[in-house]
Amino acid sequence: MADGPRLLLTRPLAQAQDWSERLAALGVPTLAFPLIDIVPTEDAAPARRAWADLHRQSLVMFVSPNAVRHFFDQRPAAMAWPAGVLAATVGPGSAHALEAAGVPTGLIVQPPPEADSLDSEHLWPEIQRVAGPDWTGRAALMVRGDGGREWLGDRLREAGAQVEAVSVYRRQCPVLDTAGRARLASALDQPQDHVWLFSSSEAVGYLADMVGEPASPECGTDDAKPVDWRRVRAVATHERIAARARSLGLVHVVLVRPDAAAVAEAFRRLAGSPLESPT
Repeated sequence: MADGPRLLLTRPLAQAQDWSERLAALGVPTLAFPLIDIVPTEDAAPARRAWADLHRQSLVMFVSPNAVRHFFDQRPAAMAWPAGVLAATVGPGSAHALEAAGVPTGLIVQPPPEADSLDSEHLWPEIQRVAGPDWTGRAALMVRGDGGREWLGDRLREAGAQVEAVSVYRRQCPVLDTAGRARLASALDQPQDHVWLFSSSEAVGYLADMVGEPASPECGTDDAKPVDWRRVRAVATHERIAARARSLGLVHVVLVRPDAAAVAEAFRRLAGSPLESPT
């Protein structure tokens, strides 16, 4: 590739554009290659009921920007975010989505900027700092896809909260079209020209399914072939994601916070390093 390596954005398509713009401002060339498709749940009634009862919640936890988007798609017309109801999230992308949806900044709780990692483990102390450690008689709602943030729900229950969950979307393996299959083949056949950005363990799993031997019938390609994962370079935004990538066989994995500047720095480190296949 004449222009040097590109960073492959594997986030769902709805978030890829935002990341592309932020990384472009930092001089990082990107290419969208979503490894997860997001589709709304077929039954919107639970989300609508959750909106009707939202004023009874002390905390609403959003697991991702997609959770924000699909939950607010069901918001009753002209209804404002209830006063005093905290909105929690682990990542700046979700926090930005909440602000854009009209949630007051002062009600958004997320890990502090200096946190070692942006995850539930670093969000929970912040929730306790803002809302107190005793949740007896208080209600919390988890807004998510088909699962997620179980650890945080358990901590809230242990503190006395009544925790419920509502699913507003589901994740699935993307079905590649002809252009997508060609892009995947290029990324794996020419690893020196690409660096993957993994922000989900599930996405890494779907990538493995696409090129497995045999490939998964749900998301495999017709021309799957063996991959030398030792020559594939990746940036991972959490230790669990990095571990999943390494379990696939990757050895060139850099762990960073899910922050554009940190990702850009890691990309430059990987893009400037020679590729080797360790024995």
